[in-house]
Amino acid sequence: MTSIRVLIADDEPDIRASLSVLVEDEPEMSVVAVAGDGDEVVRLSSAHSPDVVLMDVQMPQMNGLEATRLLCERADGPRVLVLTTFDWDDYVYEALRAGASGFLLKNSPPGEILRAIRVAHEGNALLAPEVTRRLIARFAPRGGDARVEHLTARERETLVLIGRGLSNAEIATALFVTSTTVRTYVSRILTKLHARDRAQLVVAAYESGLVGTDPHG
Repeated sequence: MTSIRVLIADDEPDIRASLSVLVEDEPEMSVVAVAGDGDEVVRLSSAHSPDVVLMDVQMPQMNGLEATRLLCERADGPRVLVLTTFDWDDYVYEALRAGASGFLLKNSPPGEILRAIRVAHEGNALLAPEVTRRLIARFAPRGGDARVEHLTARERETLVLIGRGLSNAEIATALFVTSTTVRTYVSRILTKLHARDRAQLVVAAYESGLVGTDPHG
């Protein structure tokens, strides 16, 4: 079984220790490094090539937001999961824009944290879609993403449904196509929008105005 390599970044030693124990107890996961500030995250990520980084936003030296930007700019960079105390923090939205795959509350149940690591590693699903959509709907600037002009009509339809939190299977049903066709649409959209995963597609759907500000719509 392929091991998921995890880097844990938090300025609180107790949180680093508890997350390390949680991850190391999973047979298919391993902690390759721990960091206490953003500079250390970037340096250790280069040295150890983690698959997933658990990233605290508020850290000294360089904050987690800037560290996320630097890691996600790399073509072979890790998936980043932001750790936050409050799910309405605007830093979380900026981290999603910067390329983070999702976010977790620090008091999330252990099982949810482990599931999030697996989902981020797979790169094909959005974490906590309803919460994430509400967050994006609150902070996203309107009409700020012209990249969607390069999408076909069907790709735009697909992006709208992704923005509304639908899975590939649900999109296939809505568009009367196969799941394989939806995967092709999603792959093309990711390429055209230069997006890392579905989290950035949801951001693009809102910023372009394709999905409205009503988080329930």
